[in-house]
Amino acid sequence: MRDEDEIRDGAVTEHSGINISQDFVSPVVLYGSLITCVKKYHPSDDISMIEKAYQLACEAHGSQTRKSGEPYIIHPLNVAMILAELEMDKETIAAGLLHDVLEDTAITDVQLRNEFGQEVLSLVDGVTKLEQIPLSRDMSQTEAKLEMQAENLRKMFLAMARDIRVIIIKLADRLHNMRTLKYQSPESQQRIARETLDIYCPIAQRLGISKIKVELDDLALKYLEPEAYHELAESIAVRREEREAYIEGIVSEVSEHVRTAGIKAQVSGRVKHFFSIYKKMKNQNKTLDQIYDLFAVRIIVNTVMECYATLGVMHEHYTPIPGRFKDYIAMPKENMYQSLHTTLIGKSGQPFEVQIRTFEMHKAAEYGIAAHWKYKEDSAGVQSLHGEEEKLTWLRQILEWQQDMSDNREFMELLKDDLDLFADSVYCFTPTGEIKNLPMGSCPIDFAYAIHSAVGNRMVGARVNGRMVPIDYQLRNGDRVEIVTSQNAKGPSHDWLSIVKSTQAKNKINQWFKNESREDNITKGKEMLAAYAKGKGINFAEMLTPAYQQEIWRKYCYRDWESILAAVGRGALKEGQIVNKVRELYDRDHPRILSNDEVLASIAEQNAQLMRTPAKSRSGIIVRGIADLSVRFSKCCSPVPGDEIVGFVTRGRGISVHRTDCINIINLPEMERERLIDAQWQMEDDTTVGTFGASIKVFANDRPGLLADISKVFTEKNISILALTTRTNKQGVATLEISFEVHGREELEKIGEKIRQIPSVLDLERNAGG
Repeated sequence: MRDEDEIRDGAVTEHSGINISQDFVSPVVLYGSLITCVKKYHPSDDISMIEKAYQLACEAHGSQTRKSGEPYIIHPLNVAMILAELEMDKETIAAGLLHDVLEDTAITDVQLRNEFGQEVLSLVDGVTKLEQIPLSRDMSQTEAKLEMQAENLRKMFLAMARDIRVIIIKLADRLHNMRTLKYQSPESQQRIARETLDIYCPIAQRLGISKIKVELDDLALKYLEPEAYHELAESIAVRREEREAYIEGIVSEVSEHVRTAGIKAQVSGRVKHFFSIYKKMKNQNKTLDQIYDLFAVRIIVNTVMECYATLGVMHEHYTPIPGRFKDYIAMPKENMYQSLHTTLIGKSGQPFEVQIRTFEMHKAAEYGIAAHWKYKEDSAGVQSLHGEEEKLTWLRQILEWQQDMSDNREFMELLKDDLDLFADSVYCFTPTGEIKNLPMGSCPIDFAYAIHSAVGNRMVGARVNGRMVPIDYQLRNGDRVEIVTSQNAKGPSHDWLSIVKSTQAKNKINQWFKNESREDNITKGKEMLAAYAKGKGINFAEMLTPAYQQEIWRKYCYRDWESILAAVGRGALKEGQIVNKVRELYDRDHPRILSNDEVLASIAEQNAQLMRTPAKSRSGIIVRGIADLSVRFSKCCSPVPGDEIVGFVTRGRGISVHRTDCINIINLPEMERERLIDAQWQMEDDTTVGTFGASIKVFANDRPGLLADISKVFTEKNISILALTTRTNKQGVATLEISFEVHGREELEKIGEKIRQIPSVLDLERNAGG
C-alpha cells in the first residue's frame, strides 16, 4: 500500500467497509458519457481501443478505492473525460484510462505494449512517477521529498519533449485530483496545491490551455489561501444580482453596437476568475474595491479584419482607459495566445475589459496546444503536431537546464522562478523586429541571453531606441534593443547576477562561471581531498569505490562524482566532509576483527583514558580527544549536538566551534585554515550538556495569524523564543528570523518539520553563517 502522502488523491486502498454517504456516479454511466463526448468530435467511429483500455483498467484496479471511498476506476474515467473535452485523439484517451496501471497494479509494460502498442505505452510511462530512486540514509524527509519531486519532474519534461500529449494527460490527472482534494489531509492539501500552483498551472498557461489553467488556479488558491479565497467569493457574491444585471446590460449594449456596424459576432460577459482578481490584488497591493476591471466582455468574430473593425466600434461608443490597450494579435504571447484587449468606461462609470478575437483564436485560447492535435495521419500512420514549435521554446530551455544542472535544489529553484505565475512581462524588439518576452524589470543583459548565450557572454554594451544605455537600464514595452558584442569580451561579471531578472540569464551566467573554472576546480578538489586524507593518515584512494562515490553525490544532491570534486574545489563542500564520509562508509562495510591481544590492549587504553579525562565535558565538546578545553559556540552558524563540527583556534578566546558547512569556515582564507582543529560532540545524552542556541529563517506568504501559528509550534514543544524579527517584501513574502534554544539537531529538525506544515509557509532554512 502506498504512503498516505502520495501526490495523487487516489492513493490506493482496498475496500474496508468505509461508509460513504455520498452517492458517486456509476462507472458505467461515466463511461457512457465519455463515449458520447468522443463521438461528437472524433472523425472515426472505431472506439475499440478506448473500449479495450476501459476494460483493462477496470480489471487491473479491481476492488481498489480512492480515499473518498469511490471505486478507483472513477479517477481514470474522469481523466479520460477531461481529455475528451479537450478533443484529444483516441491514443491519448486510452492512455488517460490506463495512466495509473503501471504504478498501482500488477500490469507490466510488456503487457501494455502487446495490447496497445508502443505509442500508448510511452504515454502511460511518461506520466508514471518513478517508484524509487537511490536516496542517502542521511537525507532528511524534506530532502528526500525534494529529490523525488525533482527527479519525477525531470522525467516528465523529457517525456514531454518526446510527446507533448504526456503533459496534457498529466494536467487532466492533476485537475481531477484537485477537484477531489477535500478528501486529503490538510498537510497533503497544502503540498499538492503548492506544487499545482508552482508547476502545473504555469505549464498549462505556457501551453495555452486556459480551460484547465483557470480551474487549477482557483482550486489551488482555495487550499493555499482559504481565507482569501472565501472572502473573495463572499465579497463577489454579496452583490451578485447587481453584477449580473450590469454584465447583461453591457453585453446587450455591445451586441447592439456591433450589430449596427454590420459585424456578425458572438458576445458574452463574465466576472473574472478568482485567482486573476487575487493576483491583481497582490501585485498591485489593492483591495477588491480598488480593482476596477472585474468584468470582461468577450467578442468573437470571423476574421482578423473584423477584430480591428470591432475595436474601432468599441472605442467610438466607450471611452478607453489610456495604457490599457494590448494587441496580442500582432504580438502574440509566448503560448501563441491572440486577442485584442482594451479597458473601457461604461455609461455608469464602471470600467470593464473587452477581449476581441476570431473563433479560431478562441479555440486556441481555450484548448491551447491540444486544439492543434491533428487527426490527419501521414503515410506511416503517425499523428503529428504542426506549427506548434513556438509554444515549446520554454520546454527546450528547461531540458537544457536539466543537462547543465547536477544540483536538484538549484534545478527546482530555477524551475519555480521561471514558471512564476505572479511575474509580469515586458515585450521588446530586436533590430530586425523579432519580439522578445522578458520578465518585468529586465535589463539589456536579460535581452542578450534571450537571443543566445553566446550573445550574452560577449556583450559589452547595449543601445535602446538608438542610444547607448547602462547595462542595468530597465527595459520598457516597445523598446528596440541592440546588443553590442566583442570577440575580446572577457565574459559575464559576477555583478550581473544581481542585475538580471530572467531565469534563463541567471542560469546561463552561472553555467559560464561553472564551465570556465570546472576543470580547475575538479583538479583542485582532488588535491584537497588527497592532502586532507594524507594529513589524517587515511588511505583514501584504496577506500574510495564507485559505489561510495554514488552514495556521496546522491547525499549532497549532485549529479556525479566530478561535480562533488568541483564543489570541493570551489569551496561549496569541505574536504573533511567527503573524506570522513568515505571512511565511515568503508568502516561500515569492513568491520575490523580484533585479536585477543588487541582487545586487552584496547581495554587497558580505555581505562587509562578514563583516568586522564574528566567524566564528562561541561561544554559537551571534545577537541582532539581532550574534554573541557575553553570553547565557545559561534553565533554565525549556531551548532547543536548532532551537527558535524570543527574547531577554530582564536587569538586569546579559546576554541570557537562552527558547523563544517558554516559559510565563514567554507570561505576561510588558505592561510587561516591551519588554525582549524578537530572537534566532536561528547557521545552521551544531549540533555546532560544543556541547551544550545539555534537560529532559523522562515519564508512564507504573509497572512493574518501566521506569526501566531509559528509561535504555537514552539509553545507546544515548551521552547522559549529568544529573538524574532520579521519583514515582508513587495510581493507579500514574509521572512521571519527566529532564535531559540534546543537540546540537539533531532529536536531542531522536528521543529522545522512542524513549521513546514503550516499553511502558506514556503520554505525554511537554518542560519549557515555569513
